[in-house]
Amino acid sequence: MTTIAVVHTGLVTVQPIKEQISEQIPGARVINIVDDSVLADVRAAGHLTPEVTSRIHSYMANAQAMHVDIILNACSSVGEAVDSVRQFVTTPIVKIDEAMAEEASSVGHRIGVIATVSTTLEPTVRLVKKKADELGRTVEVTERIAEGAFEALISGDGARHDEILKRAISTLAEQVDVVVLAQVSMARLVPQLGAVRVPVLSSPRSGVAALKRALGTT
Repeated sequence: MTTIAVVHTGLVTVQPIKEQISEQIPGARVINIVDDSVLADVRAAGHLTPEVTSRIHSYMANAQAMHVDIILNACSSVGEAVDSVRQFVTTPIVKIDEAMAEEASSVGHRIGVIATVSTTLEPTVRLVKKKADELGRTVEVTERIAEGAFEALISGDGARHDEILKRAISTLAEQVDVVVLAQVSMARLVPQLGAVRVPVLSSPRSGVAALKRALGTT
């Protein structure tokens, strides 16, 4: 049986990724490693810290000790920590947003990246630019924070969070060739957007598809 460890920084990413793994890699055993204090610590510092990076290292080392076949990093805010983890953990590691960033870089020159928190926005923008460089493509990235959405969410007003985000996505889509949703939790909004003139990319489906490819499953 294929065993997958998924490292999360919040409970919100557990279900959408679980659903995608069930659909694309049926029968796989999933071990969820969740530390919901990580994102709060990154937000408080305003960036990825050595302390948070160390914790991500330890979670992935623990996953390797459990003899999993592959590790999936579920959080874009700590994705850059994976680059150093790969020097010490030999188990293959896939970032949830890498495939999405590569796809965005290949389909458009004007790329819009939207998030509700800057600590997710900034590393996602860097990842998109890195993938564009690897593909030899010149891109222009427009960054957008959906102002007020995160505050609405933490106050318990999910409906307002969704409305702010949908409006921001639709507005950004008028200015770019493709829109990248920087957070896994945003994926559920895609079916609610209605007619949008450009592709809107989210990470759970493409990230798990990349996981499947890395496993060599068909």
